[in-house]
Amino acid sequence: MTGRLYVCATPIGNLEDTSLRLIRILAEVDLIAAEDTRRTRKLLTHHGIHAQLTSYHQANEHKQTDWLVNKLQQGARVALVSDGGMPAISDPGYMLVRACIKADLPIEVVPGPSAVPTALVLSGLPTARFVFEGFLPKPQGEKRTRLEQLAADERTLVFFEAPSRVRPTLKAMLQAFGDRQIAVARELTKVHEEVLRGTINEVLLLLEENLRGEVVLVIEGADTLPASISDAVALAQQLVDGGMTKSKAAAQAASSLGTPRRSVYEGLIGRI
Repeated sequence: MTGRLYVCATPIGNLEDTSLRLIRILAEVDLIAAEDTRRTRKLLTHHGIHAQLTSYHQANEHKQTDWLVNKLQQGARVALVSDGGMPAISDPGYMLVRACIKADLPIEVVPGPSAVPTALVLSGLPTARFVFEGFLPKPQGEKRTRLEQLAADERTLVFFEAPSRVRPTLKAMLQAFGDRQIAVARELTKVHEEVLRGTINEVLLLLEENLRGEVVLVIEGADTLPASISDAVALAQQLVDGGMTKSKAAAQAASSLGTPRRSVYEGLIGRI
């Protein structure tokens, strides 16, 4: 009998975000591989689940991957969890998933909470197209180079960042991107959840000196609209703010400034 790997998303803060499916699977599996067994034990205790745990983190994932694949081949049902959110997304898990695919072992993903879409939606920035960059490099030179590579990207950019590095990272973004709109989200779904929105300079003034909690940065993409269309989109936005429909506002602004209505409308949709 072949076992099955369950890749399980767990709450990023609020334990009430645990799904019924997740509770059932965690209670039924033979083994739970956890990034931090202490944090996972709190989740299990909260839901009255008694399960066997083993650690699976960045320092031991090479060794543990082979061991877990062997367990699965023997028929064990294994749940993989991280400290919060979806395993393998800036957390251990990718290596185990790849090993299971190579060994032709069944994998089942149990979806759930994730800081990336949560922060993206809360930011108020465009959500139609975005890119998740995870953590930026720690060395300043490498960080500056990576940001410069992203400067022309039109998509909304999403990053994870350590609290102590948020301020220097925002300053590096200001230099690479200019003073764009940004949202700094921390402690998502927790009691002290906070989202700071504004330009980079405005948010820098609002940031606490000793920021705490897990942080997600969401920043608007590059503006590639020609200046004339950009002006028309800005005018259309003012008309929408005054109560006009998007379609009529785009048509009026395009007519006033001699720009294509479709381009103005598409630019307007992208900014709302």
